[in-house]
Amino acid sequence: MDLGIRGRKALLSGASRGLGKACAFALAREGVDLTIVARTRETLEQTATEIAQATGVKVTPVVGDITTKAGRSAAVAACPEPDILLNNADGPKPGDFRDWSRDDWIAALDAMMLSPIEMMRLTVDGMMARGFGRILNIVSRSVKIPQHELGLSNGARSGLVGFAGGLARQTVARNVTINNLLPGIFDSDAQHQHIRGMLEPGGKTFDEIWRERAAANPAKRYGKPAELGAYCAFLCSEHAGFITGQNLLVDGGSYPGTY
Repeated sequence: MDLGIRGRKALLSGASRGLGKACAFALAREGVDLTIVARTRETLEQTATEIAQATGVKVTPVVGDITTKAGRSAAVAACPEPDILLNNADGPKPGDFRDWSRDDWIAALDAMMLSPIEMMRLTVDGMMARGFGRILNIVSRSVKIPQHELGLSNGARSGLVGFAGGLARQTVARNVTINNLLPGIFDSDAQHQHIRGMLEPGGKTFDEIWRERAAANPAKRYGKPAELGAYCAFLCSEHAGFITGQNLLVDGGSYPGTY
């Protein structure tokens, strides 16, 4: 299928590795020029070179922290008129809410709610004026299946989902859609970090937890980042203009509900 987005421009945060990188690759293979933003220069520049050499598109790396005004300004300066915006951020480490301070909560909100909202504010009006826009937020299945150890993520990401649902109904008439991807367990850096945060002295090993999580999924495996990337590319396509305000699970069937 021709997705109809060749020559479009995408601005992606958190795209130097993991699921964000998979989305960047999928868009690049469709001929979309990329601006990718991340904090670690070496990883970011390596990813930019890898994608450009593999696909032939223009890839502009921007080193910056998207949770800061300076980082967001640098991102928008590098790609002032994006057709596609991908918001993606690592979640905080698992823990007990009794141990979290106000600063921990504010940091979580900055990373997983407020910064994505600000990136939308900086780009959505231009998208509507040009008559095309696709905004995707990578959140987590935890907004539908709260995990007790992920309280910071449960709260902050749910706030983003609620905001995006309201904005999506205001933009779709101008061919600008806003959707949220809710990944389950994926074979990614974030999943490794999550499990390492669950390890306790004398408890289960990393390998034991890794295998148990795969076995508990109806698909009996972890998702491949490229699978989520392909879903992202379709939702950014010209064919997806009637899909908006949705929270789209990509979880191997682990969500147990009908709706």
